[in-house]
Amino acid sequence: FAEELNVLFQRFAKIFIGCLAAVTSGMMYALYLSAYHERKFWFSNRQELEREITFQGDSAIYYSYYKDMLKAPSFERGVYELTHNNKTVSLKTINAVQQMSLYPELIASILYQATGSNEIIEPVYFYIGIVFGLQGIYVTALFVTSWLMSGTWLAGMLTVAWFIINRVDTTRIEYSIPLRENWALPYFACQIAALTGYLKSNLNTYGERFCYLLMSASTYTFMMMWEYSHYLLFLQAISLFLLDIFSVEQSDKVYEVYKIYIFSLFLGYLLQFENPALLVSPLLSLVAALMLAKCLQLNVKKGSFVAKIIKVINFYLVCTLTITLNIIMKMFVPHKENGHMLKFLEVKFGLNMTKNFTMNWLLCQESLQAPSQDFFLRLTQSSLLPFYILVLIICFLSMLQVIFRRINGKSLKETVTLEDGLIGERPEIIYHVIHTILLGSLAMVIEGLKYIWIPYVCMLAAFGVCSPELWMTLFKWLRLRTVHPILLALILSMAVPTIIGLSLWKEFFPRLMTELMELQEFYDPDTVELMTWIKRQAPVAAVFAGSPQLMGVIKLCTGWMVTSLPLYNDDDLLKRNENIYQIYSKRSAEDIYKILTSYKANYLIVEDAICNEVGPMRGCRVKDLLDIANGHMVCEEGDKLTYSKYGRFCHEVKINYSPYVNYFTRVYWNRSYFVYKINTVISFQS
Repeated sequence: FAEELNVLFQRFAKIFIGCLAAVTSGMMYALYLSAYHERKFWFSNRQELEREITFQGDSAIYYSYYKDMLKAPSFERGVYELTHNNKTVSLKTINAVQQMSLYPELIASILYQATGSNEIIEPVYFYIGIVFGLQGIYVTALFVTSWLMSGTWLAGMLTVAWFIINRVDTTRIEYSIPLRENWALPYFACQIAALTGYLKSNLNTYGERFCYLLMSASTYTFMMMWEYSHYLLFLQAISLFLLDIFSVEQSDKVYEVYKIYIFSLFLGYLLQFENPALLVSPLLSLVAALMLAKCLQLNVKKGSFVAKIIKVINFYLVCTLTITLNIIMKMFVPHKENGHMLKFLEVKFGLNMTKNFTMNWLLCQESLQAPSQDFFLRLTQSSLLPFYILVLIICFLSMLQVIFRRINGKSLKETVTLEDGLIGERPEIIYHVIHTILLGSLAMVIEGLKYIWIPYVCMLAAFGVCSPELWMTLFKWLRLRTVHPILLALILSMAVPTIIGLSLWKEFFPRLMTELMELQEFYDPDTVELMTWIKRQAPVAAVFAGSPQLMGVIKLCTGWMVTSLPLYNDDDLLKRNENIYQIYSKRSAEDIYKILTSYKANYLIVEDAICNEVGPMRGCRVKDLLDIANGHMVCEEGDKLTYSKYGRFCHEVKINYSPYVNYFTRVYWNRSYFVYKINTVISFQS
């Protein structure tokens, strides 16, 4: 009895210390982000307007709607005004909640008022505090996933260390706090942690139920927070489908996860204003195909030749059904399911050529290009990439070894021990290997996807070096006999992460401390002056035109109506953005005037930074892309060049001569911005 009590106490102590370390890691990371943000922007010492200017582009739009919700007389009224919003974009009524996935802002505004925080803390601190808190949960979830896979919380500590050191590649939180991915990915990390626990073979009934409930809640929340979440879940569903093919024992659990997807999609469809994108999503088609295939499956003895043939037929059937169902859904469900995304991918992979301004502008974005050499160099310097590749190769080869054994009809033990050296037999390992290969393949094509992939690279690398099973698998292949392999595996699983941890501490900890100690000053007086002028001088009903990024800031800082927004999921807004950008092209004053008045614009803002842009990539500057689209620049051999008899509008309008002065009157300028009033009565004087 005393021995059992001692074992129970040791297990409790291990779990308690691990949980304490996981929660502490998350809290410390959240506090670190808060302190870094304060130092970077000198946030607490700034006026409200200067704080708001730190939110750029689409981040400004999201935060502006949070502000609108707090100003509303009641929550119901605030939601109604957002779902029938005609005060943001001229001549356009939008359902902002559906179009911009504003559920985080709705929840934040409810919490701010319901908890009585309006008497304690300013709205902006409450908002960014929630996002930083979610990043803490993100880190804790990665910690727990690594711990579940390796059996030691040391792996969790190493995961967190690598995540923070490589934060340039693991998160965009430093640059754009309100981004949808910063709200959504912590829930995805929780879902993966719960899924990892759920797939484990030795889990008890209560643990299984807890993991299932957590997975259900986090899957649905993730789907509500981010419009692109169902694509990520589609990749996860593919990983689970392949796991089901390779690991027969997990079929029932995998189909339970599919049920979660169906339930989340259905509930999401209802609560996202009957969002058609969820009905035509590849996730729904795949899950429906898998369910149909399961109904058609024959009950054949496992391991037989017929069973193997049926597996192949089943794979083919699922692929065919998925494509067929998706085509049928798109035929019957009216949708605008990100058609520009498909066009972008066609151009990206060289399947099509285009002179379209929007497509070429997207292709020029750094986040949508292939990763640079610096990216791989950074990951190598922090030792993350070498260890990840080592762990991935061992796990992948072990997985293949197990699959070939199954194909040859060899039965495996019910319980795999450390001595067996078969890390690829564990279903959660098979899932993570397939998932990380899928995510990594996409990240090699589009660098922006590294923010989804690299956190799991940290987790997988940390799990591997801390797992005695992984070392034992390697020693089995090497047929190590000189030293007892189990003892060596246990020693290495503690020694290697300790050495890595100490070297990371020595090299990177001083840098992190230096970053926290340095006071960086965010100083943008020209934008502050512009916003102040608009608030004081412009009429309340005025409509402003300019670059979409600047329009987002104007909407947040002043509340005035604008002609366009920095959003790329709506065809009409994309067309507006392209038309308004013509102010930087070689078009006549009359053409520009017609475009602006068609959107009821009263003021035009010309930015020197765009007009006189000297970009490192010629052909990727806004004015170059406009010249290509308008035929004023040769893009490919054989193109026809259309010479423009007009100078570049943004330069010509500054000179104040006819006909420009007839259409536009300069009313304000500083070093960065020139504001022109669009004349309602045109006087043609020479």
